[in-house]
Amino acid sequence: MKKMLIVGGAGYIGGYMTDVFEEKEDYDVTVYDNLLYESRFMKNVKFIFGDVRDTARLGKIINDYDIIVWLAAIVGDGACAIDATLSEEINFITVKWLVDNYTKGTIVFTSTCSVYGMNSELIDEEAEPNPLSVYAATKLQAERYIVENAKDYVIFRLGTLYGIGDSHSRLRFDLVVNILTLRAVQGESLTVFGGQQWRPIMHVRDVSYAVDHCIKNNVRGLFNLSELNVEISGLSETIKRLLPETKIIYQDMKFEDLRDYKVKNDRIKATGWNPKFSLDEGILEMISIFSEGRVKNVSDPVYSNANYLKQIDLR
Repeated sequence: MKKMLIVGGAGYIGGYMTDVFEEKEDYDVTVYDNLLYESRFMKNVKFIFGDVRDTARLGKIINDYDIIVWLAAIVGDGACAIDATLSEEINFITVKWLVDNYTKGTIVFTSTCSVYGMNSELIDEEAEPNPLSVYAATKLQAERYIVENAKDYVIFRLGTLYGIGDSHSRLRFDLVVNILTLRAVQGESLTVFGGQQWRPIMHVRDVSYAVDHCIKNNVRGLFNLSELNVEISGLSETIKRLLPETKIIYQDMKFEDLRDYKVKNDRIKATGWNPKFSLDEGILEMISIFSEGRVKNVSDPVYSNANYLKQIDLR
């Protein structure tokens, strides 16, 4: 049986990932999390409450595990911009510490396709990174240190996530598919600024199956991980197709987020992985959740990383 530590296992990605591996008989799963966005953790799984900056605590346990899935991070451009120094500490320095001190097994690390910044080509993993934010820069620092120094690793450059993960962890309304779907359900018009920007996207639950696939098949390396590339305007049209009463307003002006990139996922697909979920499925899930009123207050800052972190002191 393989012992797995999911660092950040109570988060948007980690919640479902915990469920996936906890159900497998050949894994012994433990979650390590500081419950930054949660008030409790009630899953029937081993749990350690802790911060990734607490290296004294982590140092006592990390080499007890065959696999460490490192999801913990300050995630998103807006969230990382609040305190660049703190973002570097959490997103890079803690990862460097992990690589320097973990000697037993495999590190699975989630980076971001945001490292590409702006690129008009359809790009693969060999493209020159062009990070435009603290978030992208710190993730790029971390993945480069892993590549140069870790003995056994898998790195995923994730596309923009969407959809619902597990039934316990919070939703995120600061992700483009989710927020546009929410606005459409609420009867708001979807305002598209320019709309020609491209993004790779994927369902949040597919991250867990990619991790499972790579561990099970001994796949190692650095991979773009996405379902498909979409234009922001095309995404709005997809939502309108599923919610025909939705109105779209096009504004002939650039959006403040300058990121614009399309990625190839041929490398990971060549290993036999394919996404299980589609954009339509993810949008319909969100429509159902919102239409049934299952979220009491969609304006609660906890559903947005940046809005929530502005209200607390992580120091």
